[in-house]
Amino acid sequence: MFVITVYDAGVKRDPKILKICRKYLNWIQNSVFEGELTEGKLKKMQRELGTVINSKEDYIVIYVFASQRYSSRITMGKPKVSEGFIL
Repeated sequence: MFVITVYDAGVKRDPKILKICRKYLNWIQNSVFEGELTEGKLKKMQRELGTVINSKEDYIVIYVFASQRYSSRITMGKPKVSEGFIL
């Protein structure tokens, strides 16, 4: 499945959330990640994030698509990281 994750977190928890998301997904820009995940890896990422966030202050949104094939992406401007495939 194709996953897009965005978050807004407190300064102390932001680096921890960033590290977890980077472990599973590709970093697109500040607090935005995307990539292909299995259902198991998605659940594992959710569990890890759940142990770090403060549910009264932080906010994470995970968009899940059956496949990247059924999504489209429009970009404008210069990306923060180079786009491409990692081998």
